[in-house]
Amino acid sequence: MTESTVTGSTDDLCFFDSGHGRLAYLDAGTGEPLVLLHGGLLDHRSWADQLPALLPAYRVIALDTRGHGASDNASRPFRPADDLADLLRHLGLGPLTVIGLSMGGTIALDLALEHPELVRALVISGNGTSESEFTDPWLGELAADQTAALAEGDGEGWIDSFTRLASGPHRRLDEVDPEVVRRLKEMTRNTISKHTPDDPQYLVPVTDTWKRLTGITVPLLAINGGIDSADHVNLAERVVRTVVDGRAVTVEGTGHYPNMERPAEFNAHLLAFLGALRG
Repeated sequence: MTESTVTGSTDDLCFFDSGHGRLAYLDAGTGEPLVLLHGGLLDHRSWADQLPALLPAYRVIALDTRGHGASDNASRPFRPADDLADLLRHLGLGPLTVIGLSMGGTIALDLALEHPELVRALVISGNGTSESEFTDPWLGELAADQTAALAEGDGEGWIDSFTRLASGPHRRLDEVDPEVVRRLKEMTRNTISKHTPDDPQYLVPVTDTWKRLTGITVPLLAINGGIDSADHVNLAERVVRTVVDGRAVTVEGTGHYPNMERPAEFNAHLLAFLGALRG
């Protein structure tokens, strides 16, 4: 296993060779370490608005999950939580606070279930476990639109539909800050360009996650968007009710990406939680 650094950009990335493909991550700051995990089809850049608030008091590890951003695609069966555990052990880190949004939040929970010795505390946003079921008709509408776009070979239409997660069911996408929409589409476009519809499915699920949540005893905070889909909010609140030490706060007027839409409010909740951990 090897590590190298790519320089020459505003956020220099490191690369960790896990033995079956490189994982890209940002490693910045020198303080107490924590991990940031992005949502599906995005990458570490979705946390750009959190870095000024966290640095230099914290050392931030912001991973591009396998198959996303600058990380290599999967070449054999894998679990994202195991990838993260391998990286943290390589860096000699843990236990530490793991912060994840959407898919990143499910990976954070999986890490706590499968590698609890690496986790000191958890922050999630708009997610349940990796075995969540979705019944919200609005999410079903998005899924149908994406299927139709895929069938027509309309990549931009697919991206437009996926990005509607930013607005939630109660707004139009053009009511979201255009710069947030632009950033989301840029990251999504970059990730899907790495894949084809016939890519092998190498993702291995973590099982019995809801039943095992009662074994998570570390502090957990959910920071949810106030106008996110009902499923995303309800699943996060179910996690909060199920773990031993969970609570939830809301960033009003935001959809699925409260950290990008209203970073000052999101950061205030996050920093208060991190400060309380320090005592």
